[in-house]
Parts: sequence; C-alpha cells; structure tokens
Amino acid sequence: MFRLLIILALWLHGTSGTAQTPSGNAALQNGPMLGYVDMREALIWVQTTTPSTVVVEYWETSNPSAKMKTAPVVTTKTHGFTAKCVADQVQPGKAYQYAVLINEEAVKLPFPTAFRTQPLWRWRTDPPAFSVATGSCAYTNEPVYDRPGRPYGSNFQIYTSILQQNPDVMLWLGDNVYYREPDWFTRTGMVHRYTHDRSIPELQPLLASTAHYAIWDDHDFGPNDSDGTFVHKDMAWEVFRDFWGNPTFGVNGQKGCTTYFQYMDVDFFLLDNRYFRTPNECRTCPERTLLGKEQLNWFLGALAQSQAPFKIVAIGGQLLTTSVKHETAANLFPAERDTILNFIERENIKGVVFLTGDKHFTELSAMKNGAGNWVYDLTTSPLTSGTNPNAEENKWHVEGTRVSTHNFSMLRFSGTRTERALEITNYDADGKETWKRTITAKGMK
Repeated sequence: MFRLLIILALWLHGTSGTAQTPSGNAALQNGPMLGYVDMREALIWVQTTTPSTVVVEYWETSNPSAKMKTAPVVTTKTHGFTAKCVADQVQPGKAYQYAVLINEEAVKLPFPTAFRTQPLWRWRTDPPAFSVATGSCAYTNEPVYDRPGRPYGSNFQIYTSILQQNPDVMLWLGDNVYYREPDWFTRTGMVHRYTHDRSIPELQPLLASTAHYAIWDDHDFGPNDSDGTFVHKDMAWEVFRDFWGNPTFGVNGQKGCTTYFQYMDVDFFLLDNRYFRTPNECRTCPERTLLGKEQLNWFLGALAQSQAPFKIVAIGGQLLTTSVKHETAANLFPAERDTILNFIERENIKGVVFLTGDKHFTELSAMKNGAGNWVYDLTTSPLTSGTNPNAEENKWHVEGTRVSTHNFSMLRFSGTRTERALEITNYDADGKETWKRTITAKGMK
C-alpha cells in the first residue's frame, strides 16, 4: 500500500489536465510499459518518436548503486519505433527500479518505474498471494476519425482506478484499441491507432509498474467481426507483436496471439479467436472453427497437463454462456464449444475459469458439469467504450453480477498450496465495488 501511495502521489504531482508531459526527452513517444515479468527476466517496452537507441538501466531497490543495463535496441519506422528491452540480470523475488535512456539521455518521468520479479517459492513456502486486473473494450476518442455524433469512448479515469488496486498483472481481453476505417488496410493506420491510444495520460503510471499481457479480438485485429479471411491478418499480427510484451506470439510455429504464462501457481492460457476463425456468416463451411485445429489441440493438451489449482483461459468472446446472440460460441461455434466443455468434463479438469470480453457488459457464468466440477466464465466489458444495457438469456448467469457501465475486474489469488481461493471483485470506472464472489475447489460463495 505504501508503494501505491507513492506512485499516486508522484503521478498526481507531475501531471495536470489531459496533456501528457512524460519527460524532458522529446524522443519518447509512449511508455515505458512492463511486459512479461518472470523470475530471471522482465521485458520493458518503449516507443520513440524517431529512430533512436533505447537502453533500460535497472537496479535492485535495496542496492541502487549496482546498476545494470539491457542490450541496446534501435527503433525503426517498420516496427512503429518500438523497442523491447529485456532485463536479464535479475534474480527471483526481488524489487527493482528502472530508468529509460534514449540516445544515451535519461528520460525523466513524473511517476515511478518499478517491478518485482516472481519469487522462487515452490518446495519452499506456500504460493504467494497475487492479483490480476482484467477488462476489455478500450475505445479512445479521436474525433477526426470517429463516427459522427456522441463520442463512443470516455472515462479514462478507470486506469487510475485500476492502478489504485495495485495489481501485479494486467490482462487485456481484446478490443484493446479500436481500428477505424482509415486503419484497417495499412500498417501506417494500425501503428497510428496504437500510438494514439497508448498516449492517454491516465494510462501511463499503470503501464510503467504492472506486468501487462494481452489477447486480441476483432477491433484490434481488423474490421468489425473480422476472421481468418482478413487479408491483412499477418500485418495485424506483426503490429500486435510490436506493441505488446507477451512472452510468445503463436504456438507450434503458427502465427496469432496465442501464448501461455505461469504466475505463481496459476496457469494462464491466452487464446486467439480471430486468426484461424471461419467467417461468422458461412454456416455451411465444411470445417467451421473458432480456434483452428492446431491451436485447439495444443490448448486441450496443455489444459489437461496443467497441475495448477486455477486454469485461467483468456479468449475474446463468451464461451460458457448459453446466449445465441451475436458472437457467442454457443451461437456461432456450438460444436467447438461442446468439444472444449466435454473435454474438460471427460478429463475431470478442475479450476477452469474463462476470462472473456467483447459484450460491452459484465457478467459471471457458472456451470457444474457431469464430473461434478464447476466451470466459470467471467466476462468483463467495457473499459471505456460504449455500454450495452440489454440483458441476454444465459442459463449459467450468476445473479447479481450483471454490470452495464464502464468497469474492470480484479482477480485475487490467496491461500495455502492445497486450499487456494480466487476472489473476483468487479469495480466501476471510479473504483467503487459493484459485486464480489469467491471461488474455491468446492465451488463459489
């Protein structure tokens, strides 16, 4: 809590209004942002305004005189002037601070830049408690390119509210930016969208001190409801890689946003529901698929292999709901949905929690399968985009968890190794709690 108060105090002291003045170095465009953070590495992402050499200097908080540096990265226009600097001299369970140097000039920031590596706890202690912030659908207004009429995006104070919860991880669930018509078909357009949207002043302190992981959905992949036929999906994948710090991008030699990471004792499976997707309107396509055969087989095998008390599965659209409206799996890909849920039941896999977005409302779904295990789907949407007040029929909806305003969710993992619990709390844009549920091996309370 003390660290959080320092972060907020320094940030509020150093910012005013909506103009971003992150540094005295004009070469910094956006960031820094923490990507993955593990025991022996942490990734720091930076975007510059022009071709530049970026180095990150870092040091253990308890020993500031012993400074280390990442290998230099030269930014290029082809990659949106982005740099991914890897701090690879860190040790497990240590607190670090860092500074960004662009062209050998230190960037001065009005908020702290810090991270803590994951601890080496296994065989030594119970797994530590940790927290994950999550949400989807972040629309940032840019009037010259927005549709006429009432602005679709708002409430950027939600990023300050997320920071106030002091999460260890932020997991973005897709539609993290909204490509507009001028963005869809060129790299210039896609890079512009990310560059513009990542410059929000309220976002900067959160980027700098929390580990960020992401999947995509249609709006940060291509046009609305886009699928595997999108002609520029490889370009979208390249831009996604440039602007996020996931540990990997695709499995088994395939492209896409699919990846996996472990945080403490919890396994996170990040799935791609766009790159291999058959068109929504092609109901007679011979092999209709949401994930594609290779990704689906990898996911099911990895899920069965997991020994984690909770298996967190991030995917852009709702999977568990029985609603047959819009892009739910039950509506468009019922066979693949059944394959996944039947596999979880047949293999007696416990602790599966899907994290989904897209819907512009929030709800928790809970289903007890034939093996006696509960499967959950936490939909969290939207962060800043338009809201959806229309309820949808869902057999597995948990009463009291519907939210139709801007919101985010916090997942807090705690307890001993054999009795882990997951507390889910939803908050509105101002940080006010809307509902809370706790999941254990025995179910939900």
